[in-house]
Amino acid sequence: MANLIKYAYIIRSKNAGPFLITLDIFFKSRDIYERIKRLKIFSIEELAKLFNVSKDDIKGVYFIDNINTVKITLKRSVPSGSVYDKDIYGAQQHNPLLKIEIPEDL
Repeated sequence: MANLIKYAYIIRSKNAGPFLITLDIFFKSRDIYERIKRLKIFSIEELAKLFNVSKDDIKGVYFIDNINTVKITLKRSVPSGSVYDKDIYGAQQHNPLLKIEIPEDL
């Protein structure tokens, strides 16, 4: 097994308004992207487990074929800039994605 980092050249998160976070995974090639897309590791069920949230908090998983990217939108646990917000820009919310293991024999 290999970490997702082996296959992606950018893994990031950022605000998508005050109530949502967007996570982007840009893959190194079309071939890698297509193979990972077929693995179904970015299902709402798997992402809810990974981020320890309800399935309803995963607002969407989008495969953007022309740029070999997966975009995930999820509900923020607290609004951006609120008293309990620990990451106002949403820039550190992608960390659970770094735990994803991919078969080496893609």
